[in-house]
This record gives sequence, C-alpha cells and structure tokens, in this order.
Amino acid sequence: MHYVSAEGLTKSYGVVPLFNNISFHINEGDKIALIARNGVGKSTLLKILNGTETPDGGKLFIHKDVTVALFEQDPKFNESKTILENIFHISHPVLNVIREYELASDEEDGEKLAELFGKMDDLNAWDFEVKVKQILSKLNIHHLQQPVSSLSGGQRKRVALAKTLIDIGFDHKHTLLMMDEPTNHLDVEMIEWLENYLNQENVTLLLVTHDRYFLDAVSEEIWELERSNMYVYKGDYENYIEKKAARIESEQASIDKAKNEYRKELEWMRKQPKARTTKSKARQDNFYDVEARAKQKIEDAQVQLQVKMSRLGGKIIEMKKVYKNYGDNIILKDFDYNFSKGERIGIIGKNGVGKSTFLNILQQLEPADSGKINIGDTIVFGNFSQQGLVFKENVRVIEYVKNIAENFPLANGGSLSAAQFLELFLFTPEKQYTFLNSLSGGEKKRLQLLSVLFKNPNFLILDEPTNDLDLPTLAVLENFLSDYQGCVLIVSHDRYFMDRLVDHLFVFEGAGEVRDFPGNYTQYRIWSKENEKKDNKWQALEAGKSKGKSIEEIAGFKLPVTGSQQTVTGNKKVGFKEKREFELLEKEIPALEAEKMQIEQQLANADISYEQITLLSKRIGEISHELAVKEMRWLELSEMM
Repeated sequence: MHYVSAEGLTKSYGVVPLFNNISFHINEGDKIALIARNGVGKSTLLKILNGTETPDGGKLFIHKDVTVALFEQDPKFNESKTILENIFHISHPVLNVIREYELASDEEDGEKLAELFGKMDDLNAWDFEVKVKQILSKLNIHHLQQPVSSLSGGQRKRVALAKTLIDIGFDHKHTLLMMDEPTNHLDVEMIEWLENYLNQENVTLLLVTHDRYFLDAVSEEIWELERSNMYVYKGDYENYIEKKAARIESEQASIDKAKNEYRKELEWMRKQPKARTTKSKARQDNFYDVEARAKQKIEDAQVQLQVKMSRLGGKIIEMKKVYKNYGDNIILKDFDYNFSKGERIGIIGKNGVGKSTFLNILQQLEPADSGKINIGDTIVFGNFSQQGLVFKENVRVIEYVKNIAENFPLANGGSLSAAQFLELFLFTPEKQYTFLNSLSGGEKKRLQLLSVLFKNPNFLILDEPTNDLDLPTLAVLENFLSDYQGCVLIVSHDRYFMDRLVDHLFVFEGAGEVRDFPGNYTQYRIWSKENEKKDNKWQALEAGKSKGKSIEEIAGFKLPVTGSQQTVTGNKKVGFKEKREFELLEKEIPALEAEKMQIEQQLANADISYEQITLLSKRIGEISHELAVKEMRWLELSEMM
C-alpha cells in the first residue's frame, strides 16, 4: 500500500532553504532512517508530514487510511493530568478498561481488580493489556498517578514513548510511525528492547537518530538531507558511508570540470564587446549556469579539534574505600581504583544506579559518605555534563565564548581567536551573532563541547555526549578522542560510540557493586549473554540433581555412551583426561554456536534453493543436538573441577 508521496517539497527559514524541490515516496513496510547535520531540517520535515507545519512549495499526498504518529524530541503533555491520563488519552471501551485495570494494579486494589477481570474478558482486552504492561515495565514507568509536571526530562521522554507505542498498537491497521531521536534518555537495555519491539511490530517507520547500531537494527534505507537536496541509500550505515564517499568524489570531479570550463567562459565574456548577438546571448546565459556549478562547495563537515592539552603528571586519581548512599539506595560500596595515564573507561548501568553521582564524586562536586579521593596536582577536568549550557538571556554566541577567553592555544603552538575557533566548530560568522536561546539542541551541544575543550583538560568526563549531536560531528568527535592523550570517562547509551573508544567498562550493577570489565560494550554483552545462558543451564542441572535425575533425564534425550556412568550425583576425581576434555569443550561449543548462527543467516536469505534449505535444516538439527550434549557434559565437568 502506498502511504506517502511528496513532489518538489521546499521549506526555508530565512534566505537559505532547509530543503529545496525534494521528492520521495513511502510504502507500507518501509523502514527509513533520516540523517543530516543539525539545523538542516530533519525535524521540520517530520512536522510537515505530521501536518503541524506546512511546506513553502510542492505537493504532499498521504493516503486517507494512514494514521501518522510522531514521537517528538520535546513531547507535549497535558501538564495538569497524571501519567496514566496522558498515556490513555483516547476514549475507547478497551482503552478505558485497561486504564482502570492499570490504575487498580498500581494501587494494589484487589477488589477492583477482581471486578475488572470480567470486563477485560468481555472486551477481549487481555492481549493488548499484556502489550501495555510490557511497554510500561520495559520503559520503567511506575506510579501512574504521578502528575507529568513533576517528571524529569528523561522520564517525560519515556512516558511520551510509551504513549506513542500504545497509540500505534491499538486499532490502527495502517500507521506511519515517525520518531525523532527516540533513544535519547533511554538506557542501553531499553534501547535493545525498543529495537526488538519495532522489528516485531508491523509498522512503517521514518526515523531520525544518531545511534548507528539502532539505525542498523531497525532501518533498511537511509535518506540524507544535504545542501538542500535529499540523497537515498539502500542498505545499512556502512553501505551509506561507502556510497556517500563515492558520491562526493564524483561530485568533486564534476565541480573541477565546471571550474575549468568556467575559466574559459570567463575569459570569453571579458573579451566580448558590449553589444550582444543572439548567439553570444545564449552563451552568456550558459556562462551563469557553469559559474553556479563551479562555485559549488561540497561541505563534508569536519569539526577540527586540535586543542592543546595540559601536561599529565605521574599521579592521576586514587579512590580508596569510597562509600555513597542515598537513603536505602547504595551507589558505591567499598570502591577502590587507581586511574592510569591515557585510560579510556566506559560507564554503563541502568538509569538511577548512580553513574552521574559517581562522576560528581570523582570531581569532588559532591562528597562521598566516606573514603579517600586523591587527585593529582596536574589534573584539569573537562566536564561535558547533561546539564548543558548555562547562560543568561540575550547573549550571543560570540559573546558567550569571549567571556571564557579571547584566544585559545592550539597543539601546534599557535592560537586562534574566539571567532576563528567558532568557525572550526561549524559556527559561521552570521551564526556567531545569533542569540543562544535560538540555537538548536545540537548547536548548543556543539558550543558546550567547544567551551569544555577551551580549558585544555587532560581528564575528560563525558556524560551522555552524543545526545543531540549530528552524525558528522559525532564522527569527528570520535576521531579526536581516539587520538586524545589524556584520560577519558564516558557515560553513554550510544553503543557504537562506546565500542570505538573505550578499553574497559565500569558496570554499575546496583546495590553499590561496580564490575571492572576488560572490554568494550559489545564484548560485555556477549559475555553477559553467555553467562546468563550458563546460569540457566546450571539452575536446570541443580534442579535435576535435587530430584536425583540423571544427565539423560535433564537433557531430555539419550546421551552417547562414553564408557563411564553419566550422572550428576557424587563427586569424581578430575584427571588429565577430564581437564583436556573440558578445555576442548570450551572451544567446540562457541564454534558450534557460530556455525548455527551462520546457517540461520543463510536460511533467512530469500534466494536460497529448496535443496540448500533441506541440507542446512538437517545440519542445524545436528548442531542443536551436539550443542545440547556438549553443554551438558561441560556442566558435569565444571561441577567436578
């Protein structure tokens, strides 16, 4: 089904158009990511499709049976009402009874719940109630009678996301879901859940995001707004980078050719007398076309961050037996760590476990309950906090920067004026005289980053630095941090950003426990899932042992005879043979799991032949059996070790 058609859409604010004469189509089932630099018009385009803004020109058609749902960066609520009332804002018998049921559940009103059971049955509301419960639970939304006016920025975003997902899940057969930076203010577990949810739901999606893993997980096509045009790329983010590089190279060659032609035409124009023949008039008109092409500028925007860093001494930071509680909420418990030169540490954990508090304690912005924090004499912190820019009203960008310093030292020994430095951060001379309160969220973030780096820090603390930054700025920030010689601490839900930069992780597990994991985020998730799998099997083994069952009974099939009794009762002496078998199993099991995953990917290919399907299906059955046998044997041997 055809959802949306746009022909020649144009929108401007001021002289320069955000986009000019762009055309596109959206069909049912499309999953599209929209990317661009900040201020180019991503959010504006979504609002035009939603009907809250109008284009300056062009035609827009949206099928009459299509419902357009927009999740915005700055969600709108009825501030006088509760979370529950805002989420269930549509009056419908099914939604009304679910709203009553959720309220009774939240208030633990058993009598009311019993009364509502019958109504839920009569309206066949249970399936949708399960979906509602999952959404609220996964987004950590509780205390539904709380007024939305009392919520923090992150809580408001999560409530708005729940409201959007519940709306599109109810009674809408054809929905175009548009999401503007949905992963901001979500922790990593929530983002991974949202990926799975969107992939399972039959929705047509137009998405604005800077989260490259999320983009790859939920979209199949990328649209880019650049220089007032729209470029379409089929495939994932890696393919987009490759194809864009080829496009820029091709465009540059065309511009170079136009420049050569322009020089010749300019020479001809200068030699001509004032009187023009018809023929020379046509050539004159052609000259202006060539001139326009020759003067094109391809801005593959690069934020250059060549800043001077203060020298790091031998002593960095020592934390000894640090404790911190907020009432019953334990943030740190007996925390010890000595920071080293050049360390790159990622900090992860659910919302509310104390990540930002830890950063404040480290910088001595708030005290620990007990313990010692010794900071080296040469340490200069650069704190990129979630608080954002703090500024007075009616302050221009250039004035804000000059209040920090007039000139800034560079790594090569030179210096730049405030205006020159701002240009390196993509603030044009015109933009430098803009008032701060009229900047976009991404522009404010870019200015905040600039102001942090002015201090020449040697210990950077970045608390959710990727929120509201566009992809070009993010890529250059990553390149800068890769070469940065100081220490870096990063709290981020952006898994791509973390994977590129960190050497190890502080995993805040709750109740004051902090795990030091030697690897990046993806490596941690693989390790975590493997441990979870082993824990589940171990629990099954222990449950079987308690009932006196054999390995065969626990596994659910007959194991091959190995010459020894296969039971889980009694302790056996571990010999060289068993140790060698255990070591081999630790290599064989991951290899089989990798082969199984590869076959599953092959089976998902639509072009695969029937013969291949038959062979691969047979092999995947063999692998599943082998894995079950080897994993049970691994459990038995691990108990004996």
